[in-house]
Amino acid sequence: MWQRHARHDSKGRGGRQRHHRKDEVRWTGAIPVSESECAIAVPSPWPGKGALLGIDYGTVRVGLAVTDPDRIIASPLDTYARRSEPLDGAYFQKVVTDHRVVGLVVGLPLHANGQESVSSAGARTFGKWLTTITGLRTVFWDERYSTWFAEGALLGAKLTHKKRKEKRDRVAAQMILQAYIEAGCPPQGTQTAPPDENPPDSSR
Repeated sequence: MWQRHARHDSKGRGGRQRHHRKDEVRWTGAIPVSESECAIAVPSPWPGKGALLGIDYGTVRVGLAVTDPDRIIASPLDTYARRSEPLDGAYFQKVVTDHRVVGLVVGLPLHANGQESVSSAGARTFGKWLTTITGLRTVFWDERYSTWFAEGALLGAKLTHKKRKEKRDRVAAQMILQAYIEAGCPPQGTQTAPPDENPPDSSR
């Protein structure tokens, strides 16, 4: 279930203070995982601790979310309007540095039956490009229904159409990332992306 919260401070695990932004929309449940559950045989490509960056891939806009270093909570971060390969690369490098990100989780668009869609190839290429420019490993995660759930969550928060449009992609990224960590990943993992010298299409 999604909830809209006013700004307040609460103690997280271990008595640490966790700060929530004003009017933050937070996911308090779990998105269905189905075929994308972690494969136990695949080791984690990342250190045991450190923030993960979740990405809702799009050819025009990219939604971003980030976890805390202990990977307990995923929070919406930003919606980035893609511009050009050099500018996009500089943006993601800065995000990774500023938030001390150690790994990337890219949503993989799938059909309802679990088969990959036409958009899946674009997401995979984008993930490989991210690995190349950041030096971090990329894991792909089932993103079916994430946008639908995100829209429903924002409607429940009684936001205006303009506000919903502004937040939708980053909330979808939050859902993808939260589902990944709640499924027990890592230490388990899914498919990872090797470096790729071919940048993705950033046309509008």
